[in-house]
Amino acid sequence: MFNRIRTAKNGLFKKQKVGYKMLIALTLSVTFPVFAANLPDSEGLIQQLGIQQQDVAKLNQGDVVFFNVAETNEKELAAGAAMYLPAAPAKIAAFIKSKGLLSIDTEVTAQGAIVQQATLDAFKGFGFKAGSDEAASFLAAKTGSQFNLSTEEFQALQATSAAEPDAASQAYRKILLQRWQAYRKNGLKGIATYDRGNGTEANPDGELRLATQDSKVLARYFPEMYKTWLNYPSALPAGAEETFFWRNRKVESRPTAILVHRVMLSNDAGELILSRQFYTGHSYNSNQLTIACLPYLDGSLVIYTNRTFTDQVAGFGSSLKHSIGGEQARGEMTKMLKNARKALK
Repeated sequence: MFNRIRTAKNGLFKKQKVGYKMLIALTLSVTFPVFAANLPDSEGLIQQLGIQQQDVAKLNQGDVVFFNVAETNEKELAAGAAMYLPAAPAKIAAFIKSKGLLSIDTEVTAQGAIVQQATLDAFKGFGFKAGSDEAASFLAAKTGSQFNLSTEEFQALQATSAAEPDAASQAYRKILLQRWQAYRKNGLKGIATYDRGNGTEANPDGELRLATQDSKVLARYFPEMYKTWLNYPSALPAGAEETFFWRNRKVESRPTAILVHRVMLSNDAGELILSRQFYTGHSYNSNQLTIACLPYLDGSLVIYTNRTFTDQVAGFGSSLKHSIGGEQARGEMTKMLKNARKALK
């Protein structure tokens, strides 16, 4: 069903029936004849991603190499990475599906699936440590940047009694359920803004919309998936599988509630994974990543694109903040890819 991708002059890909995978911004795998016909050869793909030819040797040795991803505004930190992993695309996808990020992201402390008809019970594994400073701060939260909450959510917290030992966790679980329900029903339009006080807001809806619209490779080669991702909850393309889950992750040494929507597409040609953090508890506003896996050498070429939006890199000194934040992001991506290599051995 898929065309064969010819071997490029640089020897990057073997001549074979290819399943594709285009890193974080393109991760997808599904039987779409349209992308089979339009998918570039290996040389064209490398050129489109901006991977420099001098980095190919490093890539073949298992090093992580980076390519530029244009940022859409001053609040965005965007980065792209590629790595060769000695495992077939299907094996990598199966690993991600079964293990998630728990085994390769050491900052994730807990995670749970959110089923279609989820209730508060789906979030019972998430919570603050009883009597902790974080729990007390949450119950006393006011508009601003300490917590990512809407005006209505701040008001609900003010009416919450702190008498019960688990009051903070119970209140947060209700917020997570309501935010998941709103996104599940209305997609990006259902994401409430974060009230920063003094009449200012952060808008994760607009940020994630920009991140998707700027995914030019996704739009060009996977138009059906692109439209679905942008206009969710429109129907998923045939062969796509979605999962929702909550995550508790340490960010800046604080526990952070995160809601994730993941879509995976798989077939003989390769694997594509799209992941959207449509709610995060603090420190950054939203995140979207794409992971694609293509058959390569004796394993897979993994392409990983990460887009994070945060108020912390905007405003005065933005260039320096972006430089520091970008370096930190690349360090995190390198760590996760190397952890994945170890886990897949």
